[in-house]
Amino acid sequence: EEFGEIVDDSIRRAKALAKETGWYQATAELNPLVIEAQKTIAYEVYEQFGVPDWFIVSMGSGGTMYSIWKGFKELKELGMTKSLPRMIGVQPEGCASIAKPLLQGKSKPVKVSKPSTHALAVLVAEPLQGELAIKAIKESNGLTLTVSDSEIFTAELQIAKFEGMFAEPASSATIAALKKIIQQKGIDKKESVVCLITGSGLKATDVLQALTKKQKTTAVGLEISTKEKILRILSREDTYGYDMWKKLGKTMTRAAIYQHLKELSKKGLIIGYAKNGKKFFKITQRGKKVLQAIEDLKLLL
Repeated sequence: EEFGEIVDDSIRRAKALAKETGWYQATAELNPLVIEAQKTIAYEVYEQFGVPDWFIVSMGSGGTMYSIWKGFKELKELGMTKSLPRMIGVQPEGCASIAKPLLQGKSKPVKVSKPSTHALAVLVAEPLQGELAIKAIKESNGLTLTVSDSEIFTAELQIAKFEGMFAEPASSATIAALKKIIQQKGIDKKESVVCLITGSGLKATDVLQALTKKQKTTAVGLEISTKEKILRILSREDTYGYDMWKKLGKTMTRAAIYQHLKELSKKGLIIGYAKNGKKFFKITQRGKKVLQAIEDLKLLL
C-alpha cells in the first residue's frame, strides 16, 4: 500500500496500522532494530575497504547516518580499528530539515513546512532521527551540505555512465555532494571517500515492465508514448475519454484510448470516478511517481 505525498505521511499511516491491527512494526523510523541492522553497512565497508577518510550519506529521517556512525564506533571499541571516518550528510535543497539548521550553526533539526524534491525517498518534512544524525556528524567532525535536484539528476546520469548503475535520486545525491565538496576544496583528492548508494532507480515497476518487455513489433514505443501522454494530460487536469481523445489529436480510435485508460487503471496509475454523467479519470500518486521515473529514464536512454 502506498500512502501520502511525503515520507512523514507514510510513517504516520504505518504507525496507525500497527496500532489498529497489532501487526509487527517494521518501519525503519519506528523500529530500533533497523539501526542495528544498518550499522552492519559499516562492517561491510571495513571488511572490503578499511576505514575511509570520509563517508557520505543521503539523509531523510537521519537514521542511516547515525547507524553507520554507530557501526564504525563499535569497530573502534572492539579494537578492530584505530581510526574513524568523518561523516558527511547531504540533503536536497527543498527539504533540508537536518542540513539547513546545521549550516546555520544550530544543533537541532527543523520541520520544513513545504518540503519539495524529486528525490522521494528523502522527501521528509520532520526527521524523526534528525538529532541522532546531527550527533553523528558532530562527533565525527564531519560536515553537511545541500544539493539541487538538477545536481542530483546530473549525478544520476554520471553513475549510470561510469558505473553502469541506475541509482535512485536520493542515492545519487551523495555523488552530487562529493563533486560539490571537491569543487569547494573541502576534501583533498588524495583522501578516500565512500558514497553510499542505498537504492535502485528502477523502483517504478510499471515503467520497467513497459521498457524491458520483449515485443516483436516496434509498436511498444508508441504504446509507452501514448500512456505517457495520457498521464501527462491527467497530471494537469482530470478529464474523460472523449475529451482525452481530442486532446491527443484524434490520432487513434476512441476504443484504443479507452483500452489505454483501462490498462493504466488496472496498474493503479489512474482512477475513474463519475461526474456529470461521465466517467472522469485522475492520476494517482503512483501515476505521478511513474511519470517522474519516465523522466529519469529519459536522461539515461
